Amino acid sequence: MSSTKKQLGLRIKELRSIKKITQNKLAELIDIDSKHLSKIENGRSYPSFDTLEKIANSLDIELNEFFMFSHLQNKTLIIEEIDNILKNSDEAKLQLIYKLIKNVIL
Repeated sequence: MSSTKKQLGLRIKELRSIKKITQNKLAELIDIDSKHLSKIENGRSYPSFDTLEKIANSLDIELNEFFMFSHLQNKTLIIEEIDNILKNSDEAKLQLIYKLIKNVIL
């Protein structure tokens, strides 16, 4: 995924879903048309700063959380990044990572 606009939209959608708020409800809370919010979430439109701020307030998050989307990369890049993390970890960290992965997957 290359477009920042697309990544931002996916991140807004992800954060909204985590909070269990429908697209229509969020649009209502921030006083924009649900079609406009849909365009934002689909990466077809950038939100204004005011809209972004309203979304953050409605979702009870900090603005910087919208730009934490490295986990939305394609599978190959994620695997490369995980591989680098593992290669640079000591044994204690590897054991902790192993436990975390097992607990998440199982």
